[in-house]
Amino acid sequence: METFKKLKPYYWPFKKYFVFSMVFLLLVTAITVVYPIILQLTIDEVVLKGKYNWIPYLALGFIALMAVKGIATYINQYTGDLFGITTVYKMRNSLYEKLQYLPFKYYDNAKTGDLMSRLTADVEGFRFFLSFGFAELVRFVLLIAISFSVMFYYSVPLTLVTLATLPFLAVVVYKFDRAVHPAFRGIRKSFGQLNTKVQESISGINTVKSLSRENFEIGKFNNSNGDYKQQNIHTSGIWAKYFPLMELLGNISVVLLLAFGGYLVMDGSLKPGELVAFYSLVWYIIWPIVNLGFVVNLFSQAKASGERLLEVLEADNEIVNLLTSNKPERFSGEVEFKNVTLRYEAESKAALYDISFHATPGSVIGLIGSTGSGKTSITQLITRFYEPSTGEVFINGKPVNQYSLHSLRSSIGLVLQESFLFSTTIKENISYGCPEATMDQIVDAAKRAQAHDFIMELPRGYETVLGERGMGLSGGQKQRIAIARAICVNPSILILDDATSAVDMETELNIQKALREVMKGRTTFIIAHRISSLKHADEILVLENGRIVERGIHDALIENNGPYQRIYAIQYKDQQAVMTSKTG
Repeated sequence: METFKKLKPYYWPFKKYFVFSMVFLLLVTAITVVYPIILQLTIDEVVLKGKYNWIPYLALGFIALMAVKGIATYINQYTGDLFGITTVYKMRNSLYEKLQYLPFKYYDNAKTGDLMSRLTADVEGFRFFLSFGFAELVRFVLLIAISFSVMFYYSVPLTLVTLATLPFLAVVVYKFDRAVHPAFRGIRKSFGQLNTKVQESISGINTVKSLSRENFEIGKFNNSNGDYKQQNIHTSGIWAKYFPLMELLGNISVVLLLAFGGYLVMDGSLKPGELVAFYSLVWYIIWPIVNLGFVVNLFSQAKASGERLLEVLEADNEIVNLLTSNKPERFSGEVEFKNVTLRYEAESKAALYDISFHATPGSVIGLIGSTGSGKTSITQLITRFYEPSTGEVFINGKPVNQYSLHSLRSSIGLVLQESFLFSTTIKENISYGCPEATMDQIVDAAKRAQAHDFIMELPRGYETVLGERGMGLSGGQKQRIAIARAICVNPSILILDDATSAVDMETELNIQKALREVMKGRTTFIIAHRISSLKHADEILVLENGRIVERGIHDALIENNGPYQRIYAIQYKDQQAVMTSKTG
């Protein structure tokens, strides 16, 4: 029950629904056990003694009990569903909130399809047990307890003989639980992997089709689907193995009842009606125990689901938010790194080694180097997407961890190399970081990013609803909207992570011209592979293998005849070759 104890904060606040459900469940169960008693009275008092005048009263009483049972069943089921539904509503919100605040490090290893499975299938599995499975378990316990009491009242010896097989039945149910729980956890895990395969394939459908890998993807899906099928077959085999054994032990109890009960009736120790009632009551005990396998089934699914939910809810958030202020802070834009080393994993190779530099307010810092040299890692430390392993990062002379995450990040404009757009209007995409922005501010940001003209050519302009991930727009158009979104925030610090990589040279020049105006008074970090994007920077940092190997302005670095000059020579040579081919 450890899993349910840990999840208690999610269902315990709604215990009033559970209590209501249990009260009316007790009433329903008590009325159910009354049926055999009415049957016993009908046989022993009416039929055998000829008291036929009792029949109308017994019939009316039976109808009244059925009406009360119907009303009680409705209230029991409705409040039970409310208990489960309100619990998972709170739980799903908490899961989604947790996912929003988990650090980038968590998503480095997480699979989207698996996380979606936890938010849907696992949450629903837990809800079904709360709404139905737990109520069934309580009903079984009540039914067994009340039936036992009535049976002992009728005949202690017959009760003991009839229920002699119960200990064996309990052992079988226990072994069933031990076998079925790992099986259901395997099903949940396999289902998450299946979801991941589907999500990855659909997200990368352009790549799949462009390389004619449809059959390969079908094969991968078949493997995952086959594993999911085998997990279900394995679980079905467990059920098929234990359920007939439980039913056999139940039927042995019935045989003992009929044999010994018949003897007691002939001996005069038991009335015929009591034997008939006994037969009904024994099934009120046997079937709940046999069907306990079904409840154990639900419990095992809920437990497996709960464990997967706890893996998310209890995931460590390494980025500690010491302050909770949501008020944006206006920075002058001073950024300083002091002996910063970053390792993404404790035992992994460092992504950054002993990085130190100082960016004055309003300056432009260029970052250049080969892929994996550590350019993006520097900007991810400024935004606190990751924490440095050693050393410190300062903004305005204060360590970044002394700002609230909201105030820090809402004062930083970030444009990533791979721009992400939401499936909503262009206007809402641009104003995503500043929902209070006016239409004039949105249009101004779009104009600065050289996006206004193509937006106005769309059928609904700024009200155009984009497809998933900006489908319907070119890479350059998506990038310009992402730049407009960063500009709209009016940040103190602007980070452009290869932001113009998806646009042509002419558009890049226009955007850079517009950005120079935007960058005035803001500290800007530009990550680029094209030296043309960095030539105007106040300082350029050249990185190799996580270290700063060269720094300075463009002209000085060209004269150094170092790594920067070699990059420049390669790019200049390529440009000259292109120009020669055009003029030739």
